[in-house]
Amino acid sequence: FPDLAIEVVLSSGGVDKLAVYKKLGIREVWFWKNRRFEVDHLRGDEYEKIQQSELLPNLDLALLAYYVEQPDPLDAVLEFREKVRESLTGS
Repeated sequence: FPDLAIEVVLSSGGVDKLAVYKKLGIREVWFWKNRRFEVDHLRGDEYEKIQQSELLPNLDLALLAYYVEQPDPLDAVLEFREKVRESLTGS
């Protein structure tokens, strides 16, 4: 099973998603909700809300959220890649 799951939340209620992911041993779950990412990390037997991914600690989730909202997916991916490259190289 993967270490990370991303869940797009379109409505409330229903199945307890974290309970399902916990049974699968998914260490981190990102919820795309209200135009931003909420991150839960599995610690022992329970998920804990955290501000930044521990699996991808250098990923700027606010920047990623910005590009998720862009109308042209291809342009958004290309621009996001460039921003990530710039942050890695310092230019």
